[in-house]
Amino acid sequence: MNVDKAIFRFAGIMILLSLVLAHWVSQYWLLLTGFVGLNMLQASFTGFCPAAIILKKLGVKPGSAFC
Repeated sequence: MNVDKAIFRFAGIMILLSLVLAHWVSQYWLLLTGFVGLNMLQASFTGFCPAAIILKKLGVKPGSAFC
């Protein structure tokens, strides 16, 4: 697995988790969904993604999007 796939999986899990928590716990969990979406949007323009930096330092091989 490379960094690109790991980032997409992590973002998808966070979005689904926040939707479940918003349904069962509090609507404020939708703020996490918004944060993940905004982070993905800014990363598409700038190429800067904090999670990608952390994954690279943990030894996950780089992909083409976050190199």
